[in-house]
Amino acid sequence: MLTAIKILHTAIYAVMVAAIFFTLYCGITGTVNVMLWASIGLICLEGVVFFGNGRRCPLTNLAKKYGDPKGYVGDLFCPEWLSRRTFSVFTTLFLIGVVLVGIRLIWAR
Repeated sequence: MLTAIKILHTAIYAVMVAAIFFTLYCGITGTVNVMLWASIGLICLEGVVFFGNGRRCPLTNLAKKYGDPKGYVGDLFCPEWLSRRTFSVFTTLFLIGVVLVGIRLIWAR
């Protein structure tokens, strides 16, 4: 079961990273479409869930329940150096993308 939890976490992680890079891509290229708004919405939803859970992934307690001593869900499929920097790196990229999208929308008026 722990492997299934970690696979689920990795899949969610991959979708969120794709959404972040898509937002950044849209900001750079000026693309504005439904996928952009869906990507921004997913990232915002993830933020609400993360902060609503005390700045912990909700899968952490589930991982602990099924045998991970730390409840750490990212260590199986992501290198630790990336996992430790995930929030700072990807939040920065997302914010850059959102700012670029905002600038392009303002310039388009």
